[in-house]
Amino acid sequence: MKHIIGGKPPSGPAPASNPPAARLVEVDEDSAGQRLDNFLIRHLKGVPKTHVYRIIRSGEVRINKGRASADTRVEAGDQVRLPPVRVSEKVAEKAERPAPAREFPILLEDEHVIALDKPAGVAVHGGSGVSFGVIEQLRQARPAAKFLELVHRLDRDTSGILLVAKKRSALTHLQDQFRERETGKTYLALVTGVWAASNKVIDLPLHKYLQADGERRVRVTTADDPDGMRSITLVKVRQKVPARQEQGLPAMTLLEVTIKTGRTHQIRVHLASQGHAIVGDDKYGDFELNKRLQKLGMRRMFLHAWRLQFNHPANGERVALNAELPPELADFVPSA
Repeated sequence: MKHIIGGKPPSGPAPASNPPAARLVEVDEDSAGQRLDNFLIRHLKGVPKTHVYRIIRSGEVRINKGRASADTRVEAGDQVRLPPVRVSEKVAEKAERPAPAREFPILLEDEHVIALDKPAGVAVHGGSGVSFGVIEQLRQARPAAKFLELVHRLDRDTSGILLVAKKRSALTHLQDQFRERETGKTYLALVTGVWAASNKVIDLPLHKYLQADGERRVRVTTADDPDGMRSITLVKVRQKVPARQEQGLPAMTLLEVTIKTGRTHQIRVHLASQGHAIVGDDKYGDFELNKRLQKLGMRRMFLHAWRLQFNHPANGERVALNAELPPELADFVPSA
């Protein structure tokens, strides 16, 4: 069964002479300058991208009554004609059962950006088997908000600072900073073993691949790997944690980890490649140790986005934010 965006649900078989009506959407200031294809993807939630491009090519989408191409930039005040389009039963059911509204601890908020403290165990967005994430819950909690978009990503099991843009201009400005490596991103990670203080820079390329079961993984590779991406991680020892024999725990080290590149699973793979996996990491960690940790109440990965620095998208001033360790992590590390 298919559902139609832009038409009223029929009470019976719809006559062929009365198809669902198209609708007009006026481009607002926040969407000005956006490509037409991206504008449509935002407004036609759940419609496959291939279909979005098809209705553009066929001329069913119009800007101010004229045909346009996918790379046409929309301007404030433009009238965009959206034809009725069909979405799958699965997508329609998802729309009927939206994500539960949820607010998150706020570190900074103004009219341009929200910096929140994401808890571990919550995805940043829906997809890959997850029905919803932070952004969907935040939108439900703020129905009056015209624009809320993720600036960057954090792994589901990683806690800490996450930026959400409240204006398209802020989104592009901040994403440019992340892409050009103008932000400062430092994490706190607890690893197994005693990290050598002299080991301060990890400059090893990473290669993404899929396992037989479809799970995404990353591994360190060689400089001549055509699919390898240069990845740089800076490491500073923050605290050495002695072995706790009575609990069967080895010595550990709490690190401040700053990433100069933002590759998938970069910190996890780089630290594990040095023989010091992150405590609680269920993909690249010490699985036997993880089982012991779970019995002791440590049921998550010890990786936290602790510090973030960026230039404010409106005034250019440097912003420095800190999110302290959540209790379940802070309580696991003895006071220095």
